[in-house]
Amino acid sequence: MSVLRIVLCCCALFTVTVQAKPAQRIVALSPHLVEQLYSLGVGDMIVGTTDHADYPEGAKNIPRVGNYAQLQVEKILALKPDLVLVWTDGNPPADVARLRQFGLTVVDSNPLLLTDIAKELRLLGQLTGADAAAEQQAQLMEQGLAELQKNYSDKIKVTVFYELWQQPLSTVAQKAWPQQQLELCGAHNPFADAIGDYPQVSLEHVVASQPQLIIQPVSVNEPRALLDWSRWPAIPAVKYQQFSQPDSDLVHRTTSRMLHGVRQLCADIDKARQFFAKKS
Repeated sequence: MSVLRIVLCCCALFTVTVQAKPAQRIVALSPHLVEQLYSLGVGDMIVGTTDHADYPEGAKNIPRVGNYAQLQVEKILALKPDLVLVWTDGNPPADVARLRQFGLTVVDSNPLLLTDIAKELRLLGQLTGADAAAEQQAQLMEQGLAELQKNYSDKIKVTVFYELWQQPLSTVAQKAWPQQQLELCGAHNPFADAIGDYPQVSLEHVVASQPQLIIQPVSVNEPRALLDWSRWPAIPAVKYQQFSQPDSDLVHRTTSRMLHGVRQLCADIDKARQFFAKKS
């Protein structure tokens, strides 16, 4: 689950006053921050990042300076960054505190809502001098989310089970990033009110919830085992082979590409909706 944690912990709005001078040497301590900077055309400013920063292709060549468990503070200092972007829920607090103690300009990231991606894009644009590109992408994100809301908000709910992890069996709830996407797509998650954003659930409860669609996010970069649902043919999704396997690199990362992933997720949910509408 350690790798999963890196991908899933949602990222918050920046909480630091924008620098008067755009940054030139950036240490971006999460995959989503690296991806967003590249999307604004300033990926060449990144001088250090953490493990699992794998998109776009050029990101794989950036020097690694730590992971979710530990940051190599001395190595970061040696890179002489004029801006360090940290991930509130994905970087060790003690190491981040040390970076601040050394006088580095540290900016926290932690958006909690889908709409926060656009806000974060704009602030990244201000920090790097890429305001025009950031505003363009922010508007596309806002327009895309509004379009999905309009298309699916009034449609019949589809009962889904989101298989976040197979062992232990885990799903999404509350304000988890994927849960917000399910709500946007007009899906009903029987476990939405469970304790915590990523609760563990029992197979018995999943069977009892009778999901019409089972969602199994996967990544070509980090393959994982999936639960074999064929042993529970009484579940409608299993009986009628209604499965969705969205790209977890799209739906789990708080980046501009998320919009492409959630569009496909909504389309898969709508396909199941139409299938069961015809059967009824």
